[in-house]
Amino acid sequence: MKFSTQIAVGITILFFWGCAAEKTIEKLPPPLPPQESAETYLKRGADASQKGEHERAIADYNRAIEVDPEFVVAYLNRGYSHTRMVEYEKAIADYTKAIELNPRYAIAYHNRGFVYRKMGQYDQAILDYSKAIEIDSKYALAYYHRGRAYYDQAEYEKAWEDIKKARSLGYKVPPDFLKTLREAYEKQKETSPD
Repeated sequence: MKFSTQIAVGITILFFWGCAAEKTIEKLPPPLPPQESAETYLKRGADASQKGEHERAIADYNRAIEVDPEFVVAYLNRGYSHTRMVEYEKAIADYTKAIELNPRYAIAYHNRGFVYRKMGQYDQAILDYSKAIEIDSKYALAYYHRGRAYYDQAEYEKAWEDIKKARSLGYKVPPDFLKTLREAYEKQKETSPD
């Protein structure tokens, strides 16, 4: 009888120990999924952006930035998606952050200038385009867009010089704009006192 009591007590202990162990296992949180790399999120965001799915792209760029808060290209790309969604203040913030992280990032200055121009802040746009050109003197698109900003301010001579430079660097200026600028420049030359 003594032996059967020991067996009963042993089974009871094993039963309760098993229940306790089972409850402990149940209380553990599920394992976290493996974290993707910042580059993986960036690529996924770029794919979404190319499809015009900018909200989804921004979500992936956000994840890339969470993984690597100093990932300059993620800020640049997120700024582009914000620009496409006409969220100009957010775009400017992203381009500014990219510039803070890499002050020699010409495309970030160019893109921020583009947004400033869209907002009608031509002087600020010209400053950013000029900085992009200072960093990369062969940046044809920056010359073109700075020329457009000068045109918007009726500074046709400066616009004409930038458009000529953009063309000399291989940028294909839309023929309609080229014609309009040429006419405005010629008219301004005729009416300006020398």
